[in-house]
Amino acid sequence: MNLDEIQTIFFQECEEGLIQAEQGLMALQAGATDEETINTIFRAVHSIKGGAGAFGHTDLQTFTHHFETVLDQVRSGERTVAADLTGVMLAAFDTLTDHVNAIRGDGNPPDDARILAQLEAFAASAAAPEEAAAALPAPANDKFGALGFDLDAMLGSLEDSAPPVESWEKDDGDIAPVPAPLASTRLLVKPLAGALSNGGDPLLLLRELIALGATLRNADWSAVPVIDAFDPAQSYLSWHLEIPASLSRSAIDEIFEFVSDSCELRFEGDSPTPEPEPRAPSEPEPETELSIDALLAGALDDLSDTAVPEIPAIEIMESEPTPLPVAAAATAPEPEKLAPVVEKAAAAPPAPAVTATIRVDLEKLDRLVDLVGELVITQSMLAQRLSDNDLTQFDELANLEHLTRDLQDSAMSIRAQPIQSVFGRVPRIIRELQASTAKKVRLEVEGEATELDKTVVERIGDPLTHLIRNAVDHGLESPEDRIAAGKPAEGHIRLAAEHRSGRILISVSDDGRGINRERVFAKAVERNLIPADAKLSHEEIDNLIFAPGFSTAETVSNISGRGVGMDVVRRNIAALGGRITILSRPGEGSTFTMSLPLTLAILDGMIVTVGEQSFVVPLNQIVETIRPKPDLVRDIGGGQAMLNVRDQWLPVISIGRRMTIAGSCARPTDAVILIVETEAAGLAVLMVDRIVDQRQVVIKNLEANYRQVDDVAGATILGNGQVALILDVEAIAASPGGVAGQSIAA
Repeated sequence: MNLDEIQTIFFQECEEGLIQAEQGLMALQAGATDEETINTIFRAVHSIKGGAGAFGHTDLQTFTHHFETVLDQVRSGERTVAADLTGVMLAAFDTLTDHVNAIRGDGNPPDDARILAQLEAFAASAAAPEEAAAALPAPANDKFGALGFDLDAMLGSLEDSAPPVESWEKDDGDIAPVPAPLASTRLLVKPLAGALSNGGDPLLLLRELIALGATLRNADWSAVPVIDAFDPAQSYLSWHLEIPASLSRSAIDEIFEFVSDSCELRFEGDSPTPEPEPRAPSEPEPETELSIDALLAGALDDLSDTAVPEIPAIEIMESEPTPLPVAAAATAPEPEKLAPVVEKAAAAPPAPAVTATIRVDLEKLDRLVDLVGELVITQSMLAQRLSDNDLTQFDELANLEHLTRDLQDSAMSIRAQPIQSVFGRVPRIIRELQASTAKKVRLEVEGEATELDKTVVERIGDPLTHLIRNAVDHGLESPEDRIAAGKPAEGHIRLAAEHRSGRILISVSDDGRGINRERVFAKAVERNLIPADAKLSHEEIDNLIFAPGFSTAETVSNISGRGVGMDVVRRNIAALGGRITILSRPGEGSTFTMSLPLTLAILDGMIVTVGEQSFVVPLNQIVETIRPKPDLVRDIGGGQAMLNVRDQWLPVISIGRRMTIAGSCARPTDAVILIVETEAAGLAVLMVDRIVDQRQVVIKNLEANYRQVDDVAGATILGNGQVALILDVEAIAASPGGVAGQSIAA
């Protein structure tokens, strides 16, 4: 594994850490101040900081260090969570995201001076109560200038740095501390070869230990060579610290987890790390399991002409972290006093099982889905061939169909991912819009765990961003206008996702002013989109906002006014095989609903014929199929008919007439009626000649291979090798009297 591959893993871990941090910060903003929420944010920022140091991203490392300092104060109880602190941490998270994007090449490094100043101010204010002790004699830690690297001052004050009741002795070349008082232990921190590479700084780690309550007692400079042999790229010092019992081993391991192969930690009572013994030339090297840090060291070794010194291994604890060892007391406690502790430990619930995961390149998953699609086509062709020869009674054929479907479902589930990755961007968009519009917005999110195909997730981000910006900028009123209208000053945006009828519905709702239909109509006439005497329904007027170049904004800003946002939304959603609908009530708000397929690869379809042509109708939209009796059909002239569907008269949409197909059935009583359900128009009635079969079909993109065709969502290959078009039921139902080739707007 080379350095680029390891850095790719680091970027993936950064992405996961940012998601966890944002979730924690949003929970913090909602009032969740529990320890686990704060620890989750701290761990995420700390992990990003460690990786940034390993790869030499100093700007990111510096910023996360300051961010982490404030989080540590919250975690230790030095500072309580308040609205002003939450706001600064959310802004710091936005800047942290920009830093990560910058090192990935997705933008320029952010200007973080203002946020850093705010973080430093918060960190300093938390330590303000300690300033009253400045007149007292400085503790041992301050002898080193808060670990500022001043070697002369450090060496000159070592004799006075440790308490007079303590002494240190040499034992076979190792520093051996005198036993510490009860409720503390000693720790030796010894940087090894390579500790200063890639921007590493052991002093930063010591500062973190001290911030958690450790006390610096001594420094060992015996390994410092003479000036002629001194290498400024190496670390020769080691430090002895006193660790309180309240500081757990796991907290220390978190600090040093990213430098475990370049820094030795030796607790009181531990044996020193043995030097590796030389091996005979013929003796094979033992196989070892390498961590990501070891892989990084190996990759750097490959890139360098100079051999890297062998790094002593650090034992990785597989068990639960245990508290630091405490020196034995003079008198052993009585057995009965230990009983309650044992009972509490026995009653503790078992640790939850960790789900094993593996990273797979998306190209491999795409290839798997393509192969499954070809298998579905082959299985369909085999079933068609056997059907033509009256050989369909084989059990093996049914088993093959079941196995093919199971394989298809498994392949689709591998590609499925929660829409949370898209929804996670929305809070930041809302915060930016609040700052630029001076509006107050409360965001409500539902259905974040809803899963859909990764391709759909990746391509839904831009349309969703446009809808959110449109809802805040156009939908919500200013705080003053809302109060005047009897509404709360804070606007409400609701973002929701749900599965329904084999599709996913994503809705963006606001409680704002709603669509001003008079203004929309006037703008459409002004731009020659419609004639001035046009008679349009409310729904048709609402849909005018999707016309290219349409905008009702009075001024052009960085948010709106150029008339490209909503047009992009409709085109992007249509490219995914979806539709968008609007429900708006003046003075109450608007809801934009996107209806999208769960996957872009395979669907269950009903194969029908119209004349000599074959079509596929998505099975999840078909409610029922009937052959109507004459008393259920009413001719209204002009070749149009109405069908009575449970006392509701609905227009019959003839696919043959709409597609201008010769030889298709002209009368509903001679045809087959499909009653379908749509998001925009509710129930609709489609007329076809006959039903042939019900099959899984593989969707092929028609635009990529031919061009966009009205009323057609895609194409597929049937079992007999014939190409069939997949009908776009939503588009057909939206204009029941239309003819293919005409645009919906017309």
